[in-house]
Amino acid sequence: MARTEQIGPGLALETPPGVFPLTTDTMVLADFVRLRPRAAVCDLGCGGGALGLLLCARRADCAVTGVELLPTAAEAARTNVRRNGLEARFRVVAGDLRELRALLPAGCCTDAVSNPPYFPPGAPPARDPARAAARSQAGCTPEDLAQAAAWVLRWGGRFSVVWRPEGLCELFCALRARRLEPKRLRPVRCRPGAPVSLLLAEAVLGGRPGLRWEPDLLLEEADGRPTADARRIYHLEGDA
Repeated sequence: MARTEQIGPGLALETPPGVFPLTTDTMVLADFVRLRPRAAVCDLGCGGGALGLLLCARRADCAVTGVELLPTAAEAARTNVRRNGLEARFRVVAGDLRELRALLPAGCCTDAVSNPPYFPPGAPPARDPARAAARSQAGCTPEDLAQAAAWVLRWGGRFSVVWRPEGLCELFCALRARRLEPKRLRPVRCRPGAPVSLLLAEAVLGGRPGLRWEPDLLLEEADGRPTADARRIYHLEGDA
């Protein structure tokens, strides 16, 4: 049975069986992305469309193109676009981001985003096929991701991505090989003193060297209550 949840004011996400569910990764990435006026965004591996929906909700002049390999996820994204009335600003392209040159023209976007597979082939498998496909880099390596982002971005365009701390070196090497210069990095921790669980990174196509390390994003206070940042990201401003 499909799961339906509110992910923002007036914004509903339906996740059918076989599609990777909404996670903290997507929510914190949507908040991290810096959207310029009239942004044209490509979501590389859009899944059920959650990230694109959140970005469309942030700016009324934002347009999103989602690229998704799995047919069930691509169809779920289209369903979510329709149910939220965003057909004019959010389109879904079914296809492999490794073959992006056949799907989208070069330099068609001001921004690219991705919540990609983190784990190399051979990592412990997930319990269900959707989660396994979304976790494994077997079909999407950091090099594949960087190549796709560099293709769709115009010069000076931004690529924002969420990643695992242990894979940061591999990610940055792949980005720089495609002239995507890392410019911002923000660690995510569950609570003060906890290990870094995620990294939010932004790279600029053709950018000059110079990385800004941003303050930690903490999701919980020491006593387990959501932080002000977490309440804002999850649209829980009234829940103090």
